[in-house]
Amino acid sequence: MKNFHYVEHNHITLLHNGHAYFPKLEAAIETAQFEIYIETYIFEYDAIGIRIAEALKRAARRGVSVHLLLDGFGSQNLSHATIQDMLGTGMQVLIFRPEFIFSMPHRYRLRRMHRKLVTIDAQIAFVGGINIIDDQHNPENLTPRFDFAVLIKGPLLIQIHAAVRHLWMLVAWVHLKKRWINPIVIKPTIMPCGDQKAVFLIRDNLRHRHDIEHAYLEAINQAHTEIIIANAYFLPGRKFSNALKNAAQRGVHVELLLQGKIEYRLQHHATQAMYENLLNVGIKIYEYNRSYLHAKVAVIDQHWATVGSSNIDPFSLLLAREANIFVEDQHFADELRSSLKTAITEESTPVMQINKGFFSWHHHAINWLSFHIVRMMQGVLGYDWHDSKP
Repeated sequence: MKNFHYVEHNHITLLHNGHAYFPKLEAAIETAQFEIYIETYIFEYDAIGIRIAEALKRAARRGVSVHLLLDGFGSQNLSHATIQDMLGTGMQVLIFRPEFIFSMPHRYRLRRMHRKLVTIDAQIAFVGGINIIDDQHNPENLTPRFDFAVLIKGPLLIQIHAAVRHLWMLVAWVHLKKRWINPIVIKPTIMPCGDQKAVFLIRDNLRHRHDIEHAYLEAINQAHTEIIIANAYFLPGRKFSNALKNAAQRGVHVELLLQGKIEYRLQHHATQAMYENLLNVGIKIYEYNRSYLHAKVAVIDQHWATVGSSNIDPFSLLLAREANIFVEDQHFADELRSSLKTAITEESTPVMQINKGFFSWHHHAINWLSFHIVRMMQGVLGYDWHDSKP
């Protein structure tokens, strides 16, 4: 991977679903001594949200500098009273692009802070796709969302800590909270903590608009044997879909694990509009049915892997602030691959070739209408969804 600077000597632990993630996160908060930064798209004040909020408040009371950055749309259900209670303990809480009752539709409203990042004392970091929400107990009695995060120790903290601190400072300036910008910067460790090589990449609307997409494309274009992608919202542009089709045509085994349960109907049907072109070149598609798929992960050639917040759709790749970690390590890739293969073989339904009978044509028309509506939305909002045809 020549175009990105991979950092060696890290220890990276894969965390599958919230039942593995939240105990680790809570324990790390409880041991914090100096500072905590948390970025999350959704902070739901349910059983999990209360546990994490109470841990953060305890940390603030014992003198830890606690920074909580919430997205204004994803976390709009978090009440003013709850936030005021957090502030009362000494926590610092900022809202990225707050939503108001009388907010007018505007293209910038879709520029959300979709990252899920945590750094604690600049020594431990969490990166992934898991929001602060209790999906162990949900109204539909489904199993928890299929999702991943990673716990990171090592020199990669230099990149991650700089990213969370930079975004905090930007939002603090916007909110006129200059006093919340800590002039004392804790230095992340540069000491080796393991033998894993990784790079941390973000997507923003300035210098890093396409970093995550380019890292994916570089790995796909260099793949020799196998590509497995699990992605909750999959609607790539032409460049990305062509890279996958070219890989399949040169003999790479390509498997896509996609959303089976309909969460957002328009996007679900738009994704299905792409199935035929992908299936026709030998790409295998599976729809995850056990619960909602929320993962944004991939494994290539059993040595390269990514875990993060970025979907492969225009909203993540062109609009939202995202963060992924890319790992070159066979052991880590094997562990993630094993989880994905289990989900594919035991919890998913394979998508077969499109049957163009009468009812299938009706479904086919809905899919293509949805696809073109999504494309039109991009144009109306003033964004160039470059290379967007399937």
